[in-house]
Amino acid sequence: MRIAITGVAGFIGANLARKLIDSNMDVLGIDNLSYGLRENIPAGVEFHNRDIRNPELGELFTGADVVFHLAAKNCITDCQADPIETADINVTGTINVFEAARRAGVRKIIYAESSALYEGSGLLPTPESAVQPESFYAVSKLAGMHFAEAYKRYYGMTFTALRCFCVYGPVQDYRRTIPPVMSAFIIKLLKGERPVIYGTGEKRRDFVYVDDVNDFHLLCLRDSRTDHETYNLGSGENHSVLEIYEIVSRLLGARIEPEFKPDLPGEAQTTLADITKASALGWKPKTDLETGLIHAIDYIKSEMAEGRI
Repeated sequence: MRIAITGVAGFIGANLARKLIDSNMDVLGIDNLSYGLRENIPAGVEFHNRDIRNPELGELFTGADVVFHLAAKNCITDCQADPIETADINVTGTINVFEAARRAGVRKIIYAESSALYEGSGLLPTPESAVQPESFYAVSKLAGMHFAEAYKRYYGMTFTALRCFCVYGPVQDYRRTIPPVMSAFIIKLLKGERPVIYGTGEKRRDFVYVDDVNDFHLLCLRDSRTDHETYNLGSGENHSVLEIYEIVSRLLGARIEPEFKPDLPGEAQTTLADITKASALGWKPKTDLETGLIHAIDYIKSEMAEGRI
């Protein structure tokens, strides 16, 4: 099976590529390296430095059975600051990927929507039906969802949409304007610096380990029940930002009081995935929070040892 991944140098994409290579699949990776890093891409991937908005993208998909579309502008703070670029990448770029896949005769597209689509919903745990986007990022993802539905309706294409909650683990992008909370805490504490908490630290998030998410990606390759469906991928439990700080601090043996800054706009107060639908297929998250954090800590320590942090 030949698999194409957009965003292959990013966090989820790089880990997914490694799983596919380990499963003896032929992997084509596409990334313009604006967010991801070349060194993240595992050996064995046929890599092309290409933007998803490039009109010649289709030639790369020739012969591909499945496309994983993961490339996106996904830092909510950056998206709020630049809605035009957000739409250009997340809407125009996504349409370009869909059209390129259609012309290349790709059998199936598995693509990332986002749990941000639930920002305005107060329903917890949140089912797939509770779509209520608020931020520019979430609205751009909603547009991608509607275009997928149109491609299915008019061209008979097969899609599976995945709404990941807060994914964490090795290769997580710590270089973003506002880094993911776990990586940010680990890096600051290892450097002997005060971690930053935006708001009171009482926001609660559903954190899910990257390998568990990618286990479901692989399930989507072989299980036709996932065709034309949308799934939440989370752990089904949540933790406050302060709880994460306490756990990371304990695991590192580094107690440094955090610095509190004003809250960030456009973020939900609480996220909690209803994973009933994904679980019905036999999937469930296997990695507990502390084990996943230990893996994340080991990765960041290795990055520091190599001088990349």
